[in-house]
Amino acid sequence: MNYNAIREKLSAGRAVLLDGGIGTEVTRRGIRWRQHGIEDAPDTIRDIHRDYLNAGVDILTTHTFNLTKRNFINFFRDGEHMELIGATGLPSKAVELCSSAVTLAKEALTETGKAETVPLAGSISPVMHVFRPDLSPPGNDCLAHHRECAEILSSCGVDLIFFEGMNNTREAEAALEAASGFDLPVWMSFVPGTDGNLLNGESLHSAADLARSKGAEAVLVSAGSMPMITKSLPNIINGSPSGAKAVIGRYSPPSWKPDFYPRFENIEEVSPENYAREAQGWLDQGVQIIGGSSGTTPEHIRAVREIIT
Repeated sequence: MNYNAIREKLSAGRAVLLDGGIGTEVTRRGIRWRQHGIEDAPDTIRDIHRDYLNAGVDILTTHTFNLTKRNFINFFRDGEHMELIGATGLPSKAVELCSSAVTLAKEALTETGKAETVPLAGSISPVMHVFRPDLSPPGNDCLAHHRECAEILSSCGVDLIFFEGMNNTREAEAALEAASGFDLPVWMSFVPGTDGNLLNGESLHSAADLARSKGAEAVLVSAGSMPMITKSLPNIINGSPSGAKAVIGRYSPPSWKPDFYPRFENIEEVSPENYAREAQGWLDQGVQIIGGSSGTTPEHIRAVREIIT
């Protein structure tokens, strides 16, 4: 029922506000990136969700981006090797953490009195790294992986599936096929390159058309700088719901290991007011959905709320 209000708002041509960065907000608050911070600092995760809710978001996103079984298995040669020298319980760790992440988001919704009005989007990342489309596995592997992720989040009670940061059409199509087996609305965001197309060089316009034809109710661009996002928007806007989420700051790896997180430096010092000003330009282009990628904070989202009330 929560999502129906979003669908009605979009159909009426009104804007919808998403939350901003969660992983970068975890590290910004001084939490070591281990198991997404979910086990070591659940109160901080809940606080971040609560802060975004108090900033006025229309949809809350789970802290499950890049939280998958493959994320643990990829650290080892294969499953047998993981069993030999890996920590106990790794095969089921992602499921447990995803369940906890959804619970923390739901607790924040309840504590702010918005459990009946704000839907919860289950975030699913690409199989491999969001900035490495060349590492994306074959279609059948993508299908199995995304079906598993969608099943976990669906069983936890999210209101919609949000595939974030897709960087090639093969995986995007597999992800949408995987989600088709669940009775949930689906959104998808793509990562643009500097030319306004997909990060791997494919046509973003074609990717957006493909996503919509395969059931995505909204298509967004995300995980790019503000100029990259702005340049890519004409390739996804076609009169149906579209959106934008920009990165502010810079990634500073290593490492991409499950127990760590690449340091993120907000060296650009993009103020909430400047981000909101850019968002106004996106709205003027025809975008209806605005949120934030890595580096954005509840203050940035609150500033955007002020321009789309």
